[in-house]
Amino acid sequence: MRINIKPTQNPAIVKFEFPEFISRSGNYEFKNIDETKNSPLAKQLFFLPFVKTVYISGNFIAVERYSIVEWSDVQEEVAEQIQNYVNSGQPVLLEEEQPKKQPITVYGEITPNPSALKFVVSRMLTKTAAEFKNIDQAGPSPLAKELFTFPYVKEVFIDENYVSVTKYESYSWEEVTLELRTFIKQYIENGGTAIDETLIAQSPEQEKQKISNFDNLDTTSQQIINILEEYVKPAVQADGGNILFDSFDPEEKRVKVVLQGACNGCPSSTFTLKSGIENMLKDMLKDENIKVEAING
Repeated sequence: MRINIKPTQNPAIVKFEFPEFISRSGNYEFKNIDETKNSPLAKQLFFLPFVKTVYISGNFIAVERYSIVEWSDVQEEVAEQIQNYVNSGQPVLLEEEQPKKQPITVYGEITPNPSALKFVVSRMLTKTAAEFKNIDQAGPSPLAKELFTFPYVKEVFIDENYVSVTKYESYSWEEVTLELRTFIKQYIENGGTAIDETLIAQSPEQEKQKISNFDNLDTTSQQIINILEEYVKPAVQADGGNILFDSFDPEEKRVKVVLQGACNGCPSSTFTLKSGIENMLKDMLKDENIKVEAING
């Protein structure tokens, strides 16, 4: 292997170029011998008294010298030392094996809410649904926190294998859909965390869904939750949203439900869900006096 000597614009630095790549990924900078555990060659170069810094990137090694020597006096010696080292078969770098990207697909689906779009991912993202109204609430979700850096993102809802993004009205989906889809795809492929489920603070509404609390509810409330979970939630999730039981008032026969995600703030979903759920509950509970109040989360 032949090493080529290349001067740089900095007279203190000379590049020693290889005919092939010596670094699979990244750039490396070594300022002293103690930092060279990942490069046996850099460690060897620091035994030369004039070596100040060693850089390794792509197909070259760059060496910065102290002013005690001139490169014209020592560059041939350094090139020969590098060449002999490489030809001996010893490693230049001990690079950690980079995890392979797991390719995924992400596609957008329209929702009943014109301000919300559902991005479906070919991978499970979370077992616990979570809604974030702003970046201050997004602590449990690194993905949501990143999405809020886009100026058009108003709210983020993540559940199972999809992300619902609500935008500000001053932007159109034609302008931003591709950028969002590409970002989510690359973020997940690169191993980014959608939600740290250990950090999600359970809301009072979500607490009521837990089995321990479910057992303490009255029979009618339990029946309502079962109906919502079995018949309503799948349809709501298909539209990029979520529905949670809030309360049941036996005197007023009033059921309150919480809407999240794409259903939150949708011009039509509140009425449609209220009407649909109300009719379903009246029929399945055999009570025509049931009323439903839909609350935006």
